[in-house]
Amino acid sequence: MLKNFSIIRTLGEGSFGIVYLVKRHSDGQHYALKKVKMLALSEKEKVNALNEVRLLASVKHPNIVQYKESFFDEQSQCLCLVMEYADDGDLNQKITEHARKGTNFSNDQVVSIVS
Repeated sequence: MLKNFSIIRTLGEGSFGIVYLVKRHSDGQHYALKKVKMLALSEKEKVNALNEVRLLASVKHPNIVQYKESFFDEQSQCLCLVMEYADDGDLNQKITEHARKGTNFSNDQVVSIVS
């Protein structure tokens, strides 16, 4: 439930929702909470959102952000996905940073990412 979390700040926004950095009251840990505006979605998009939850819940790898839980917030009519917070950024951010700088990943970095 959303009341179990305190919103710290917005991490990003997309066409269907917002991702927040949150703190869970029960353990004091930080997480990324994605709120998907279900009313704004078509039926197909709703099915895709639920499939995303199933897929995220089934993936376990040290280099993939870990799914923690999901729930539906009645007040905002949003599907809420709670994920591990990647405080060092994600792979897309690192790729974008290298592209901006005109640099490449080192071989060691590539091996670390894919293994």
